Amino acid sequence: MSLSFPVSLEKNASLKKRMESLGIRESDLKEQFVKASGKGGQNVNKVATAVVLQHVPSGKQVKCSIYRTQGLNRYKARDLLCLEMEKEQRPETFRYKLEAIRKQKSKQKKRAEEKNKHNSLENNETED
Repeated sequence: MSLSFPVSLEKNASLKKRMESLGIRESDLKEQFVKASGKGGQNVNKVATAVVLQHVPSGKQVKCSIYRTQGLNRYKARDLLCLEMEKEQRPETFRYKLEAIRKQKSKQKKRAEEKNKHNSLENNETED
């Protein structure tokens, strides 16, 4: 079965390459579709848009119901499975990625605090 999801060709190719590098084959995956819950309205309540993906050799299982469409959830489930496998197979790389995300978030938090501080000073000056 060919990987073809409703995302760009680059993302499809990137996911395929990532799965190959981790040793995940499409034939090793068991895919089920279940009804999701939460936001999404009538579509989510009636149609099985959530995806449960199991990698049979490792026993790893992921459930994805982030998006309202089954195609995007199928893509994201494979992405999450790759992430789980990377955690297990390459813990040093995963730690590096987490550290980079933490640094980025702390920078964003500092910028937001500075902006809020600046805005509150401006508001105080205009009230006087």
